[in-house]
Amino acid sequence: NQVLEMFDHAYSNYMEHAYPADELMPLTCRGRVRGQEPSRGDVDDALGKFSLTLIDTLDTLVVLNKTKEFEEAVKKVIKDVNLDNDIVVSVFETNIRVLGGLLGGHSVAIMLKEKGEYMQWYNGELLHMAKELGYKLLPAFNTTSGLPYPRVNLKFGVRHPEARTGTETDTCTACAGTLILEFAALSRFTGTSVFEEYARKALDFIWEKRQRSSNLVGVTINIHTGDWVRKDSGVGAGIDSYYEYLLKAYVLLGDDSFLERFNTHYDAIMRYISQPPLLLDVHIHKPMLNARTWMDSLLAFFPGLQVLKGDIRPAIETHEMLYQVIKKHNFLPEAFTTDFRVHWAQHPLRPEFAESTYFLYKATGDPYYLEVGKTLIENLNKYARVPCGFAAMKDVRTGSHEDRMDSFFLAEMFKYLYLLFADKEDMIFDIEDYIFTTEAHLLPLWLSTTNQTISKKNTTTEYTELDDSNFDWTCPNTQILFPNDPMFAQSIREPLKNVVDKSCPRGISRAEESLGSGPKPPLRARDFMASNPEHLEILKKMGVSLIHLKDGRVQLVQHAVQAASSLDAEDGLRFMQEMIELSSQQQKEQQLPPRAVQIVSHPFFGRVVLTAGPAQFGMDLSKHKAGTRGFVATIKPYNGCSEITNPEAVKEKIALMQRGQCMFAEKARNIQKAGAIGGIVIDDNEGSSSDTAPLFQMAGDGKNTDDITIPMLFLFNKEGNIILDAIREYEAVEVLLSDKAKDRATIFKGKMIPNYIIDSNLEMENMDQKLTENDSHKQNSEEAASGSQDVGAGSEEPEEGGESSDVADPGSLSPANTDSDSVPISHQDSYVPGTEEASAPEPACTSGDNQPQEQKTETESNSKVNWDNKVTPMESILADWNEDIEAFEMMEKDEL
Repeated sequence: NQVLEMFDHAYSNYMEHAYPADELMPLTCRGRVRGQEPSRGDVDDALGKFSLTLIDTLDTLVVLNKTKEFEEAVKKVIKDVNLDNDIVVSVFETNIRVLGGLLGGHSVAIMLKEKGEYMQWYNGELLHMAKELGYKLLPAFNTTSGLPYPRVNLKFGVRHPEARTGTETDTCTACAGTLILEFAALSRFTGTSVFEEYARKALDFIWEKRQRSSNLVGVTINIHTGDWVRKDSGVGAGIDSYYEYLLKAYVLLGDDSFLERFNTHYDAIMRYISQPPLLLDVHIHKPMLNARTWMDSLLAFFPGLQVLKGDIRPAIETHEMLYQVIKKHNFLPEAFTTDFRVHWAQHPLRPEFAESTYFLYKATGDPYYLEVGKTLIENLNKYARVPCGFAAMKDVRTGSHEDRMDSFFLAEMFKYLYLLFADKEDMIFDIEDYIFTTEAHLLPLWLSTTNQTISKKNTTTEYTELDDSNFDWTCPNTQILFPNDPMFAQSIREPLKNVVDKSCPRGISRAEESLGSGPKPPLRARDFMASNPEHLEILKKMGVSLIHLKDGRVQLVQHAVQAASSLDAEDGLRFMQEMIELSSQQQKEQQLPPRAVQIVSHPFFGRVVLTAGPAQFGMDLSKHKAGTRGFVATIKPYNGCSEITNPEAVKEKIALMQRGQCMFAEKARNIQKAGAIGGIVIDDNEGSSSDTAPLFQMAGDGKNTDDITIPMLFLFNKEGNIILDAIREYEAVEVLLSDKAKDRATIFKGKMIPNYIIDSNLEMENMDQKLTENDSHKQNSEEAASGSQDVGAGSEEPEEGGESSDVADPGSLSPANTDSDSVPISHQDSYVPGTEEASAPEPACTSGDNQPQEQKTETESNSKVNWDNKVTPMESILADWNEDIEAFEMMEKDEL
């Protein structure tokens, strides 16, 4: 009854003070008409002068058993609403609010008509309006990709001279991926297949453009090229309803491919984004790297989606965390940090948390969620209620209001709150016969067997096959998920009760610690050592587990339910928050660029460059431009954690050692003592690579490391094996450790140059011949370079918020797209295609027929001195290069 009274207060004030305007301005008691109020930017794109709030509220009236009001509202919509306005609107918002509202209204209208008491006059008028609106949205899909433009003019479409839109290049993933329910329902209701076809094409394109190694999608995509513009990924704003619609499209339409896609994405979400109870955005290319340290309120829908999926435990955990934030601030801030401080203070009365509360109550039967609902109702009445409706919060910290009451407040909030408390007999129809859209509009499940104009084809390719229950083909049965015991949910919630306590997560200052005031956690993040058995035992007691990742890093994960007690769980959460803060601080303070390990000996000659992680100690290679050059030697013991037993093999060489069993600084001291001039630590995690893992930096041991003077670099397993394989093949392998790769002229400056590099410039007879040959061999050079997959030190643009640590793209070596750090391809060599310019004498490029001959004589003279009169025949040169090409083709298979 309280929910009904609150709804009446909001709805009656809209109808009295705002209708036919799109929304109510509750502080000034008037309607918001676009163009008559100061622009609010993109927020106003939802307004189209089509009585938005009334259309959005239609099916809510029926859910709340207000059938008379519904009948009157439908008549007003049919009579008053004009969809042919010269106004630019959001395709996404218009779809979920207006098209969805019309379809939801039509769904319940035909249901009431069948019952025989109400709506007997109704003849599908709302559906006709929905079809008209659908056709007005279709011009937005006029792109090569099938992704819609983000905005459309209701009267003129997209490309019309008077449309004032159609120049956009980007759209959000949710904007393009949240169409299938409404468009498919429109096709099924009307028998017109074009709407479902367009929505499916957009979904197919997003799926094909997912990041294949992580199976994540970015926030923003280019609608013409399909390139990701924003490469961060989460479950909040910009992506949220894309995931929701994949699962619900399977429920509504019965197409297996949608479930396969959802499950593939869901596995990636739980693998990378879910850090219970948090959900943190990551980079799609390097998903182990967090993209931000805050969460937005739109992710509050995700526990409800997890209930639909059947994954109850993380849903309970995340929901409880969000509830603790609400208890602290009265409402869920638009964004809050990982330590639960306010990041964006607004709250526009969003319904996502109420939605998840409803689904969790239906799944668990736990009356705790009824208490959560009562808290929401009390806070709305106490803090948001004003004489003319309910006002959004401008700042949850101060309680100040904003003059807005969005349509979704009536469409969703009261619907979910009413359903939370309603008994089955309070409903005039069975809600289980419908599925909710992202705007909580009702679409009947019988649409799955009606007007199937689209043949159900499994268009999903290359989805991940998992060996767990992620690919069950049935909706979850709550009797199987848990024993239908309210204590089940409580046991998961209990450790999180004080997660956002006002005294947490405020760290204890050193002064407080020394005075003994405040709680003393058993282990501080700054003191933690992964190799300390006592520390690991403390972590276990706090419910924190240690996971060794494939990329070589260690991940800490807390499951509060596994803690020895609730106090231990609190200590564990505090430890985790300290560790996040410490890690973030270290990244900011110690962020060093990647370094390079360049193989300069035969047959590589500087063409192979490996991305290396720097050390926070030892020689700073950025200040020693020449770098450190030397032959490599494997040390004994290989881990470098004790005195080196083969110092004679290591002296004046660059030592190779394996990661693990001791601190990096200890390894450095041991090899430096043995006479090494540098060190390379190779990751011991099989398959790790700089292609997929974030840049790794070797930290010190917490002590003074000024005694370490040699350079130390870190190679992931894949890159390290390239050097190890080269040693097995060629024995003597020389490398250059530097801040960035050097071109070969720099590498061989002042050093002896291999004969066949010099001889590649010797066979020119005269100027005319050279010019003629240059043209033909230029093409050969490019082909050979492509075939041999030479790797230069290309500079790759770093991802947003991240660092670039990838090996240069092998395909970026033609002169047109090499940059200043790349090794240029020389096209001045006459007989050896693909060779690069070293420090050989300049080729004859000026006038004079005798210059090539003179140069040849000079080079042969040098050759006799350096190579002891050895003459290298052309067959031998070509054989050497064939060997090189084969070697590089082998490396190509290793995905250099």
